[in-house]
Amino acid sequence: MAEQISAGLPPVSIRVSDDAHAVLAAQHGRALAARLGFSVVEQTACSTAILEIARNIVKYAGAGEVTFQAVEDGEQVGIVVVACDNGPGIADVNLALQDGYSTGGGLGLGLPGARRLMDSFQIVSRPGQGTTVVMQKWRSAAPVREHASSSRGRP
Repeated sequence: MAEQISAGLPPVSIRVSDDAHAVLAAQHGRALAARLGFSVVEQTACSTAILEIARNIVKYAGAGEVTFQAVEDGEQVGIVVVACDNGPGIADVNLALQDGYSTGGGLGLGLPGARRLMDSFQIVSRPGQGTTVVMQKWRSAAPVREHASSSRGRP
């Protein structure tokens, strides 16, 4: 039977207006994933996607907010991340999600990479009105429990 982990975890929002805040948001996503029993690989996928989206908020909108919510669906446990800004928006979302497309001089791998790292990924954007990205990641297996110290073969 799955633990009712998310029942007692309220949503957490982090204001993002510089790279340090973007890193803080990524760290919070990783910590929440660890608390929910995600594997280290899944924790890294979450934090990488969150960092990319949060850095885009800083780069293109100047400021915004990233909200985290633990969720359950039957025995599945996951994280929903909602990133919102009131920036200039994305004129062509489909183009922005193509590998290699960039308006900021980068490699154009950020948005498509974040999409690949998460289980679901949606962008709603209107030029001049801002952008909202909703991402979700499900824990793939039974919870992974962190051990405070290794027994190194000792019982």
